[in-house]
Amino acid sequence: MTNSRVDQKVAPTMRTDSCPSDVDFSKLKGDFPILGRTVHGHRVVYLDSASSAQRPQSVLDAMDSYYQTTHANVHRGVYTLAEEADRLYEAARVAVGRLIGAPDPEHEVIFTKNATEAINLVAATWARSNLGHGDVVLLTDMEHHANIVPWLMLAEERGIELRWIGIDDEYRLDLSDLDRLLDGVKLVACTTMSNVLGTITPFAQIAEAAHRAGAVVLADGAQSVPHVPTDVTRLGCDFLAFSAHKMLGPTGIGVLWGRRELLEAMPPFLGGGGMIRDVRHDGFTANVLPWKFEAGTPPIAEAVGFGAAVSYLESIGLDAIRAHEVDLTAYAQSVLAERFGDDLKIFGPPGTVERGGVLSLAYRDVHPHDLAQVLDQAGVCVRAGHHCAKPLMRRLGVNATARASLYLYNDESDVDVLADAIAEAGTLFA
Repeated sequence: MTNSRVDQKVAPTMRTDSCPSDVDFSKLKGDFPILGRTVHGHRVVYLDSASSAQRPQSVLDAMDSYYQTTHANVHRGVYTLAEEADRLYEAARVAVGRLIGAPDPEHEVIFTKNATEAINLVAATWARSNLGHGDVVLLTDMEHHANIVPWLMLAEERGIELRWIGIDDEYRLDLSDLDRLLDGVKLVACTTMSNVLGTITPFAQIAEAAHRAGAVVLADGAQSVPHVPTDVTRLGCDFLAFSAHKMLGPTGIGVLWGRRELLEAMPPFLGGGGMIRDVRHDGFTANVLPWKFEAGTPPIAEAVGFGAAVSYLESIGLDAIRAHEVDLTAYAQSVLAERFGDDLKIFGPPGTVERGGVLSLAYRDVHPHDLAQVLDQAGVCVRAGHHCAKPLMRRLGVNATARASLYLYNDESDVDVLADAIAEAGTLFA
């Protein structure tokens, strides 16, 4: 059973200021066409936003409009359609930069395929240029495979050392030995919010200590940027990776934000059109930022959709979204604890201050995949599996969990349907 006490300790990584909102979150479902579907005779209750969020009509319309009226390749043509496409693509870059408080979005925001590619870009360019045998990268036990495997690959290739920050019994990072772990570290790569536990990490504290030790700091913001007000300066990161599809935007596009001086010094990632200023038989000259890292035809329509998603999020306000999710997570914790007691375990910090709306569940001895299939019969969409976090699963002592994750279009009625469906699973597997 999850601990229902409210922890008053404020996580220092994220802003906690909130503003009154007149947004009626219960009406937002109407903005998302897919939420009008029925599955097995039930309305869709979508609780898998930690994997991929749904898209509002405004995002779908923006992408359709681009294809119907404006499509042309960017940074190549001087005709009207091409120049319009250029403006839309670069406007999306600025909008994304504005959302995360980027000091120089025109040069520091790099469009990638997703957060995974953004992290791999850092590993393939900055790390390969700056790390060698015996150099140390510090990770945490909470990391997604996207922020583990690139460093394992580099360890195999270059002989770098990997160290790990563990977690305590309340599913927080254990920073009691941080100074020792940081000794000699060249790079710290850390999530800002766990995709399994919902834990909001004390990233700013870690970044400050890392910088004192002379390390560069990479933030995996895939889970936090869609849900919590984010400012790269306040976080103290040198790089930030996140994906559009988790924040109401399309698949196939993500972001690497980096400090300009670091990006300027890094070699290109991929070679081809768009990322060059000159090519000769004996070499090439790379383009300026940000295009140095955007080889080939980029995801133009996806960038347009990403910009529309940012506009939708800004129209509601990340402070308001965070406040809504805090209240809804508290409601879910209370309902599930009251109905199922010790039969249901929620992995994650107690209370709501230091966690997002991610609820990884273990119910009796029911396998998470079986539970997810029963929930699907009630129209409830949850993810079952290891959530691309096998080292963390081993630390938790489980092979998998059933994960319900909340977003701005969820409300208390969704939680009630989830609880009813879990109860039905309990009857079936009694």
